[in-house]
Amino acid sequence: MRLAITGPCALAHNRRAAYHPGMPTVIRDVLPAELPIVLAMNDSAVPHVNRLDLAQLQKFHAEAAYFRVALTDGEPVAFLVGLRPGADYHSPNFHWFCARYPDFAYIDRVAVSEAARRRGLGAALYRDFEAAFARLCPRLACEVNLRPANEASMQFHRRMGFEQVGSQTIDDGAKEVAMLIKNLAR
Repeated sequence: MRLAITGPCALAHNRRAAYHPGMPTVIRDVLPAELPIVLAMNDSAVPHVNRLDLAQLQKFHAEAAYFRVALTDGEPVAFLVGLRPGADYHSPNFHWFCARYPDFAYIDRVAVSEAARRRGLGAALYRDFEAAFARLCPRLACEVNLRPANEASMQFHRRMGFEQVGSQTIDDGAKEVAMLIKNLAR
């Protein structure tokens, strides 16, 4: 995969990118016109992420600290949304971290289209997210479903350096999530 990341983190990522001929990938901020594509990717990842509607995605676009897509052949094939404390976001998971940590960058959701999985796009988005906040905050935060189980995601997060620091039950007991942190060297 040829990885071309645009923006302030481009140089660091291009040095680490793997190269696979014929598969150029770019990471950049999402465009408003791409929100329906992002919505379809999000919906295809349920139950590992919560369902959204277009109005919620538009709010993310306006307010998120990080909302970027990975494109292959010019088409969005993956995305990541990140928030910072103080965001107007009513997620019990986000509020769990807000109650315990004064400063962090929160990964709310990431999804990769089925056709683009196993190409390192999720890891590339995570590295881009980390680089964007490495000098701004001491840690990254996210959660992974324990019930219903998402073992592939838990393994991915462990490989990316995240550690479980707690858990909580949400959605009237229907879900349990592991609360994960990655401390950043500053």
